Amino acid sequence: KGTGDGPVDAVYNAIKKITDTRSKLLKYSVNAITGGTDAQGEVTVRLQEDEHTVTGQGADTDIIMASAKAYVNALNRLEHKKMGKRESVI
Repeated sequence: KGTGDGPVDAVYNAIKKITDTRSKLLKYSVNAITGGTDAQGEVTVRLQEDEHTVTGQGADTDIIMASAKAYVNALNRLEHKKMGKRESVI
């Protein structure tokens, strides 16, 4: 369960609690990638932990879900960096 100042903050706080991350959110941005009332939104986040900085992205018609996807994507990239692994491009 997460609480916060709005639904995105609450989701991020819940994910922080589950993952026990010490990362700091440096950037949060939302862009519409399709048009209309059912537009798909793309969220980009930038996280920093110690000397590691990463960017994550997520897309969905539900902006809360897109935000969660972006945050988890960034946390995964952060873990890869901390473990010294190179990211694969698919």
